[in-house]
Amino acid sequence: MLCQDRPSQNVFFSPLGISSALAMVLLGAKGNTKDQMAQVSSPEDIHKGFQMLLTQVNKPGSKYLLTTANRLFGEKTYDFLSTFKESCLQFYHGELELLSFAEATEKSREHINTWVSKETKGQKYKLFHSPPTPTLFSSLFYLSSSLLMSLVLQNHQMT
Repeated sequence: MLCQDRPSQNVFFSPLGISSALAMVLLGAKGNTKDQMAQVSSPEDIHKGFQMLLTQVNKPGSKYLLTTANRLFGEKTYDFLSTFKESCLQFYHGELELLSFAEATEKSREHINTWVSKETKGQKYKLFHSPPTPTLFSSLFYLSSSLLMSLVLQNHQMT
């Protein structure tokens, strides 16, 4: 659907991004939801595994730049547990930032898109036209590599 609306743009779905989003949801899940999600693996193993993986992926000094950024944006009138916020930061390098979706929808939307632009090294994306829910999860990947640029240039020269 996105490809039909924007045929000249690249679409990238990351298993790491989707998995980390679900794992962050698991941090705040309770009852039946938590029980069903925990059947896949031990929650402690999942969270510690992501902590190690994200630390390695974002490690400086590589021949490429791959940056991940996770952030939860939550309605400021909701009461989020401090242990949930601390665990998101510890395991997923992702903050919970409180915004006023209900009273300042446009300002919240602009703030989220500004954060996206900052995390993607100035790329201008309008990911959110309006925050759809009281809690919004954003997981971004930014890749820059001399190998990637070399492949792009080679492909351009071939055509």
